[in-house]
Amino acid sequence: MGVLTGRTALVTGASRGIGRGIAERLARDGARVAVHYGRNETAAKETVAAIEKEGGSAFALGVELGAPGDAEALWEEFDRHADGGLDILVNNAGIGSTRPIEQLEEREFDAVFAVNVKAPFFILKHGMPRLRDGGRVVNVSSGLARTAVMPDNMAYAMTKAALDVLSRDLSKVLGPRGITVNSVAPGIIDTDNTAPLLSSPGGRRQAEAISALGGVGEPAEVADVVAFLVSDAGRWVTGSWVDVTGGSLT
Repeated sequence: MGVLTGRTALVTGASRGIGRGIAERLARDGARVAVHYGRNETAAKETVAAIEKEGGSAFALGVELGAPGDAEALWEEFDRHADGGLDILVNNAGIGSTRPIEQLEEREFDAVFAVNVKAPFFILKHGMPRLRDGGRVVNVSSGLARTAVMPDNMAYAMTKAALDVLSRDLSKVLGPRGITVNSVAPGIIDTDNTAPLLSSPGGRRQAEAISALGGVGEPAEVADVVAFLVSDAGRWVTGSWVDVTGGSLT
């Protein structure tokens, strides 16, 4: 039996990239996984199929984040599929980049904060009653919350810093119930989102040079850290910001 057998997990933005890597890892560890997607139903169903092919259990959950009432709609969909409560919540969905401050328009600023900050806040507000005592919350942050190495992505970095405050303060709110809350902060990970940078030899070399390990991360490397935090082995880690940048901040 896997270390998460009998537990139910919800991973937002799990149809591709880091979210898919996390969903597949938690399923391999035995959790039944709700694979949330915003628009790409096909990709979400592919993730579910990949999990089931390996003997795991999963279901797709489609709700576009960033609009009023999105959190309530997400939980309504979850309740239609899930048997009972929730053990693990991973807030991964987000807008992955923003334009420089000189170019960024107010509507774009509002959109990235709606998806990256407001949505996880209210998903947690409405999800706390569903979380079982002893549960786990992981918010996917970014190394850019702690470094100005890419100042053109300022607004995005601001949203991740806000998410880190949410993790820190919510750990005090949920701690009495034995629920841990942590942020994990990836660096440059090889996903669709980073493809424009990594597709050119020069861009990949630049990305590799940032990391102390001299490489670009894979979704599985972030997923492994999340798997630790949501397992019993991570029971005494809460309110933390976990660097998963491959040493990009050193």
